[in-house]
Amino acid sequence: MNYKIALIKGDGIGPEVVGEAVKVMDAIGEKFGHKFEYVDILMGGCAIDAVGKSYPEGTAEKCKECDAVLLGAVGGPKWGHSTDPDKRPETALLSIRKDLGLYANLRPAALQPALADACPLKNDKNIDLMIVRELTGGVYFGKKNRYQTEDRGEEASDLMAYSEKEIERIGRRGFELARLRGRKLASVDKANVLETSRLWRQVMHRLAEEYPDVQYEDVLVDNAAMQLVRDPGQFDVVVTENMFGDILSDEASMITGSIGLLPSASIGDTAPGLYEPIHGSAPDIAGQDKANPIATILSVAMMFRYSFDLPAEAKAIETAVDAVLNEGWRTADIAKPGEEVVGTLKMGGLIRERL
Repeated sequence: MNYKIALIKGDGIGPEVVGEAVKVMDAIGEKFGHKFEYVDILMGGCAIDAVGKSYPEGTAEKCKECDAVLLGAVGGPKWGHSTDPDKRPETALLSIRKDLGLYANLRPAALQPALADACPLKNDKNIDLMIVRELTGGVYFGKKNRYQTEDRGEEASDLMAYSEKEIERIGRRGFELARLRGRKLASVDKANVLETSRLWRQVMHRLAEEYPDVQYEDVLVDNAAMQLVRDPGQFDVVVTENMFGDILSDEASMITGSIGLLPSASIGDTAPGLYEPIHGSAPDIAGQDKANPIATILSVAMMFRYSFDLPAEAKAIETAVDAVLNEGWRTADIAKPGEEVVGTLKMGGLIRERL
């Protein structure tokens, strides 16, 4: 099979970790008989420097000509102070999700047995959950306003809105993924306060009747945050709206020990899906061969599984990563004091050797 991959290497450590992921893809191609064509696309801070916009004209169109998109990381302090949306890297992230129709963000959070000591929780080491975050609605995309009041000074508002259609499509993603995993789904909302959450819960209850084989529960977001650190092993698939998912997925990532290990997928109803590590651009270590490439490499495994329906190839990558970690190889972000540390290039090479 031949696949065309859009590469958005981005800023900071993005080019380094994407470079190692591409080498892994090429190794998979040799092993399984696939060919990959790569298309480099500018986006983020590097695009601001090159053309004056974080999201250049035609970015979405170029991505739509590909089978999937691999993103490294965008942003950094250099571009963090502009008030012009075109000169803010996060604007590009929101825009590409919307333009590609990527409404479902999948973030697995699983604790590797070899890294159990890195988990900050004392008791529960049984962590293997998937957070399904709605990605194109809610307060992040709602109407924003600033205005002067007579007695309170300047005031600002952000509209949080969801439609039945938006809730139903992300809800179905959650139920279908639960069927492929442990058949448990927790829907997170704030229905005791928010009208959007009351609609969310109404739609989710209707969907639950269509999936009697999935154990379903409602969880208020504040309780969900508490339960993630009290007993994360109780969760299998967690589905929630945009802002709640943004917060909870970062919390879930840290209880596994390192954000340098965790991949993500953003998908819609049509290709291409977008795959990226959940970590940032880490400009403080950029170009120093210190970044952990595992999250980006595991993002490629998600690409094979969810965009290309190649589970054997995905499993081969995951098994290779597990083998390297079980052998004790560590980058700086996951090493304990006194442990030998390897760099980006060495870690990528070790994973390819196991393939």
